Amino acid sequence: MNRSENTNWTASLSDAQPVPYWLDDPGRPRPEPALTGTETCDLLVVGGGYSGLWTALNAKERDPGRDVVLVEGREVGWAASGRNGGFCAASLTHGLSNGLTRWPGEIHQLERLGARNLDGIEAAVARHGIDCDFERTGEIDVATEPYQARELRDRYEEMRRHGLADGVEFLDADAVREQVASPTFQAGLHDRRGVALLNPAKLAWGLKQACLRLGVRLYEHTPALTLKPHGAGMAVTTPYGRVRARRVALGTNVFPNLVRRVRSYTVPVYDYALMTEPLTAGQLASIGWKNRQGLGDSANQFHYFRLSADNRILWGGYDAVYPYGGRVRAEYDDRPETYAKLAGHFFTCFPQLEGLRFTHAWGGAIDTCSRFSAFFGTAHGGRVAYAAGYTGLGVGATRFGADVMLDLLAGERTERTALEMVRTKPLPFPPEPFAWTGIALTKWSLARADAREGRRNLWLRTLDRLGLGFDS
Repeated sequence: MNRSENTNWTASLSDAQPVPYWLDDPGRPRPEPALTGTETCDLLVVGGGYSGLWTALNAKERDPGRDVVLVEGREVGWAASGRNGGFCAASLTHGLSNGLTRWPGEIHQLERLGARNLDGIEAAVARHGIDCDFERTGEIDVATEPYQARELRDRYEEMRRHGLADGVEFLDADAVREQVASPTFQAGLHDRRGVALLNPAKLAWGLKQACLRLGVRLYEHTPALTLKPHGAGMAVTTPYGRVRARRVALGTNVFPNLVRRVRSYTVPVYDYALMTEPLTAGQLASIGWKNRQGLGDSANQFHYFRLSADNRILWGGYDAVYPYGGRVRAEYDDRPETYAKLAGHFFTCFPQLEGLRFTHAWGGAIDTCSRFSAFFGTAHGGRVAYAAGYTGLGVGATRFGADVMLDLLAGERTERTALEMVRTKPLPFPPEPFAWTGIALTKWSLARADAREGRRNLWLRTLDRLGLGFDS
């Protein structure tokens, strides 16, 4: 790019507010009061993101008489659950390829459970009247390089061989550009039913209201500080009080787990996104996108993008930033150098939208684990359950994880708890400085692979052999 092009791209960011678009909403609900004093309950849920909210809601739907308390350190949906891209995927395994690599014997079962989970989310949204702009529009993985087009065709053929291509279509360059007009698109893999798009903050707020209506006692600005056995149950302390519970479900994800041994399984990675102003009718016509699918490109360092309900374009991804020491800090949420890079990539994809401006630019941490999909477990003799490591799949897979935690706390052997995926753990991350060095080398290697037609170097091939196949 030349200097004048770069100036034009950065000018598009001059009015962008450094806050998540979804949370910048005058209809944002008031927080519930903090917990003071002592509470007792059957089930305590720690965390007011999707993981905790689905756990509390599903617990009450399974047993309306169960006494459920949920505590949230700040406000419901303020973190990853309220600021993500709003892609709600059926996949529980970070895509079919990752699932086939790790659990080939269970892949049909995992795909079926994932599809059933997405159907369950759609049904819950309707049942509880959650106004979150839910659209079952599907998603297209797009190729922007010839080698990526070949890889997408190979992936489609692999899906057909395994009998998993129902509702999926390979699109050549003309076909994919008929769906969305970008000069960079060279092929696409269209999953027509496996992804829904939604407003992520409104989903969190809607789940909160559904929990309250069912009788969940929900406390915000109430961080859980300690977790200890108490008689036949557990006790959790908070700044102004204490909760005694027969069972505890931990849905804290990227934040430090109250079960210390779980912490080494995840690291925080910072992801960033932009939101444009609403497109005019002419601008929207210039890019097509009549069917409103979610989109993601096929590079290792990939972008995800979609239309909002008011026809803005969310454009995120590419830079995944790991801070040394794995610390989660507010100052990492804003990264102008990444915003400038994303703006340049946006106008390369959609040159016909030159002059469009961005209204919001934001970032935040998600938790990732070494196998790119959630893991589960129990502690304190089965009185505590946890789920973490969703790695960008939290909008959809957290509902499945909530049911896993409830099954584990009940001591039940179900189809979910019998899964190898549920019974096994990812490899933990090493301590610093080895974690930072390994992640930095991996990121450099992924960028190099993108520049070399997908060819993976010795480091990436070694990770593949160890079951750490970082691919995004």
